[in-house]
Formats: sequence, C-alpha cells, structure tokens
Amino acid sequence: MPHLPNPVDYAVPAFVLLVLAEMIVAWAKDRRRYCPRDTLTSLGLGLGSTVAGLLSGGLVFAMASWVWQYRLFDIGWGWYWFALAFVLDDLAYYVFHRASHRVRWFWASHVIHHSSQHYNLSTALRQTWTGFVSFNFLFRLPLFLIGFPPAMVFFVAGLNLIYQFWIHTEVIGRMPRWFEAVMNTPSHHRVHHATNARYLDRNYAGVFIVWDKLFGTFEPERDDDKPRYGIVKNLGSFNLLWAAFHEWIGIARDVAAAPTWRARLDYMIRPPGWSHDGSRDTSETIKARWQARQQREGAWNKPTSSSSAEDRAGAPSQAA
Repeated sequence: MPHLPNPVDYAVPAFVLLVLAEMIVAWAKDRRRYCPRDTLTSLGLGLGSTVAGLLSGGLVFAMASWVWQYRLFDIGWGWYWFALAFVLDDLAYYVFHRASHRVRWFWASHVIHHSSQHYNLSTALRQTWTGFVSFNFLFRLPLFLIGFPPAMVFFVAGLNLIYQFWIHTEVIGRMPRWFEAVMNTPSHHRVHHATNARYLDRNYAGVFIVWDKLFGTFEPERDDDKPRYGIVKNLGSFNLLWAAFHEWIGIARDVAAAPTWRARLDYMIRPPGWSHDGSRDTSETIKARWQARQQREGAWNKPTSSSSAEDRAGAPSQAA
C-alpha cells in the first residue's frame, strides 16, 4: 500500500497566515469580530486536537486496515478512484456531522467546534480532543469495507478538512450563484454555526452542499436574519479543559441523576437538550415555538429585524 502524506500538515502554515490576514481585515471593519482570548482558546484547542490525533491515529489506521481485509472490491490507485473516494468520504462526513448534532454522545466531542461566540478562521481550528472516545472513526469504516485503501481515504479526508477551513469567515459574503448551488460556502456554513431558530440543525455539509439539499437539511442564509453564534449555554470561560470536556461532564451528571436505566441510556443517545421529564428544550421544541409564533404573526417570510429571547437562546443541539 503506497504511503501518502497528510495534506493538513502542509496546510498549517497557510492556515496561520490566513488567520493573521483575516484578523487584519476584520479589525479594520469591526474589532469585535476577533477576541484575543477567544482566538487563543481556539488555537489551544486546535493544538490539543492535533496531539490527540497523533496519540490515536495509529490505532485508527490499524482498525481501518483490519476492516479493509474484508473489502468487497479491490480498488486501485487511479485518479478517478481518488475522486470517487473524495465524494463518498464527503457523504460519510455529512452522515457523521448530522449524527454529531442529533446524538448527544457524538455531540459531546463536536460541541467544542461550536463553542465560540465568534465566527472567523480561528474557529475552524477549534477541534475536538475526544473524537476517538466518541467513535467518530466508525462513520468511515464503510469506505474501507467497500475497498478504498485506508491511505487513500485518510488522504482525501485531509483535503476535505482543508476545504472546510476557508468557509469559517464573515469576511466573504456570498460566492457566485453556481458555486453556492453545489459547494459549501461561508454563507452556508454561517447558517450551520448560527443559533437562530430558523437555522437550527441545518447545513451539515463538508464540501458539497448538495447533500443537505438532497436530504432536506438545507437552509439559505438571509440578510434579514443575521446569524448569531455560540451555544445555548455559553461556556463563560476560556479554560481549555472546560471547553474540551464540559459536555462529557454534563452527560456524566445526567446519567448519575437519571431515575431509570432507560433514561440513563437516553441521556447519551437522544438529541442534546433531551431530558427524562421534558424540563429542557431540544432544537425541535425551540424551532416549533418559533414557527408557531411566526405563523400566528403571519411573518414566516417577513423580515426578522428583531428577535425574541427564545430566538437568542439558540439551539439545544448546540448546548453546553
């Protein structure tokens, strides 16, 4: 099996330079777009994620190679196989990403990426330390079983990650219409990071926004409903350890206090915000109340220049 480099390693210097360039441009328009402590937290979480990946990467590759032994097809190394692997890996990423917002166990790792109240290129570096613990690698196993070599899959996964870096910005408005129709863009991904009721649980795509359009999870960004970022209960701290592990702590507390074994399981596998007594909000309940209010006011498609406290609360699927 050929050895392929990790393309992310070569992209890191460009990431740093682009963050600095965006910081200069953003500060010229609005200094609030970058918070130094928030940026340092994002960089620290990115560094920790890199270390965690190094520690678990060998085991993940070994598991992928073991599954590949039972492959259904022998897939070669032609460029067309790389192209197909890139597309299928992006589909696998969509499934993983959607599950990461709908299953609390997966969300406990993914919430780190949504925990900043700012949206800039440094936010893209705010990555999980616990992806291996939450079994994120499971979503790519079907690719190995089909027959795509592990080295090929991890290579295209690195390209996917590089692509997603540039869409974490407010400096870029909208791309040409043809590009917005097919590809994930800053506009589409701002929707995904937003806590506005309209935008909850939408735009899970990595590279191709067509997955969201195909599976009914697409929502366009609206100029009259500017995205607001963060999580329903913001961290209130720049502590790296709290940012990395707070949702795992929340799960442990809920499981310990749950009245039944079924409730204990549900606190791990049901959507974020679920509670056994219905005392908390999920993204569905928040969105349902917002939709009901819009219908009562006959304002479903009217400008939303002001927002209620309910809208400002954000999404439990982005909850602490």
